[in-house]
Amino acid sequence: MHKQIYIHQDDQSDLTDDELADKVLRYIQYSALIDTSHLSVMAVGRTVILSGYVSCEAEVGCVEEAAASVIGVHLVENLVEVVKH
Repeated sequence: MHKQIYIHQDDQSDLTDDELADKVLRYIQYSALIDTSHLSVMAVGRTVILSGYVSCEAEVGCVEEAAASVIGVHLVENLVEVVKH
């Protein structure tokens, strides 16, 4: 069965680190419409660490902004780089 990208039930704030990281990645796909196949999200407590690469500088900011807006995230460390293809 196809899993929805982002659903309202994701708005609960009492998630494990892995659940929060998965939620952030899905929300980035949903809200920023960015290819996340080269992105990695790790959560430690309520801090989210973004790594990997995107195709332009504007996407770096979009990824960070989307991650920061997820319920349960208190701090975003953005290590995403731009790689031109």
